[in-house]
Amino acid sequence: MAVKQEPSAHGKKNADNDDHNNNLDYYSKGSNNEGVYSAVFNLTTTIIGAGIMALPATMKVLGLIAGLVMIILMGVITEVSVELLLRFTVQCKATSYGEVVRQALGSPGRILAEIFIVVNNAGILVVYMIIIGDVFSGSEEHVGVFHQWFGNGIWDDRRLVMLIVLIVFLAPLCALDKIESLSMSSAVSVVLAVLFVVIACLVASIMLIKGKLAAPRLMPDFSSTKAILDLLVVIPIMSNAYVCHFNIQPIYNELKGRSPKKMNKVGRITTVICVTVYALTALSGYLLFGENTEADVLTNFDKPLAIRFSAVLNYIIRVGYIFHLILVFPVIHFSLRQNVDALAFSGVAPLSESKNRCLGLTCAILGVIFLASVMIPSIWTAFKFTGATTAVSLGFIFPALIALRLSGKGGPGLTSGEKLLSWMMLILAITVSIVGVLGNVYGLSV
Repeated sequence: MAVKQEPSAHGKKNADNDDHNNNLDYYSKGSNNEGVYSAVFNLTTTIIGAGIMALPATMKVLGLIAGLVMIILMGVITEVSVELLLRFTVQCKATSYGEVVRQALGSPGRILAEIFIVVNNAGILVVYMIIIGDVFSGSEEHVGVFHQWFGNGIWDDRRLVMLIVLIVFLAPLCALDKIESLSMSSAVSVVLAVLFVVIACLVASIMLIKGKLAAPRLMPDFSSTKAILDLLVVIPIMSNAYVCHFNIQPIYNELKGRSPKKMNKVGRITTVICVTVYALTALSGYLLFGENTEADVLTNFDKPLAIRFSAVLNYIIRVGYIFHLILVFPVIHFSLRQNVDALAFSGVAPLSESKNRCLGLTCAILGVIFLASVMIPSIWTAFKFTGATTAVSLGFIFPALIALRLSGKGGPGLTSGEKLLSWMMLILAITVSIVGVLGNVYGLSV
């Protein structure tokens, strides 16, 4: 039986002040839309990041039909897990992901969850930096935008370009201490993601009408060992594209007139947006490039397509999406910083009350992210391992365990259907994680 514990120093002040409101939260009708759309922007931005660029490659592995089904199924399961997580967050008056895990699994579980958030979010931010460097400065296989515009120059040094982007664009946004402060930049990032999808779909439609696209494969390929290994790791990669659970509590805490009903509305709107964007991106990217689809489909847009104005469209797609990632970066960084602070400075004043500690952690984290992005060669490498471990755990294993452990303790229990769903989610997630890790390890040895 989980023992009720006192809130940590990070959450004690909020828990004391909001105790009465939290008791009413679960039953509130949440009838107005105040704050819903900024919350949708922040949650959508949390989800739609670099993971979208790996989806056409997963479509190449799974085939058209299985790929679309998997994108929809993963979106539905993610929404279910988010609602379960929120329900028990409110029930035990937790103010962070780590706190609700502590109520269900004790302090060791909280520490493990916070470590997973740190590893997962750091991995995501490293991926963002790699993509920024690849698009602006190029790689061994692809030409960078700056080289195409200006020829040879210091901008061909991807490390220098990444450092400048980090200092000029990312650091000022990451220094903000409230996630609500990022709602406007999140709204712009969603618009840029939609722009990318619209252009990609438009190009794919034109080429399809002109008969310039090869027939896509509809189902998975089992013809070789490599193809089978790719299948083993592709679902964890897809789960990485949907994980957003670490930002549920921060977004809910700052939601105006908050209630579970209102936050569930935020989650459902976000799921519809993300499933639509993901399905269209995976479909158009795979149709455009077929078996030549790269792990990061953005790099495929460095060559002319068989339509008019393709060069201009390629630049808009690549540069526009880089600015999308720049605006997503601080939203992921926010939870990363919060959890690093919880692990390193447990028992002291909240981070929002210490500007110096907040700035110091921000600088340290950005420095580590930059160094890691210089050393890791490919986004596929990062996605394979974080997807099979931390993303699956944060998105499905922990929420299922929380629901099963806290059911009926201080609030409404799970129905028999919800218990069955939680057990299925837990078993499926553990299976996917084990298979994904084994597939990654075996893939490195062959």
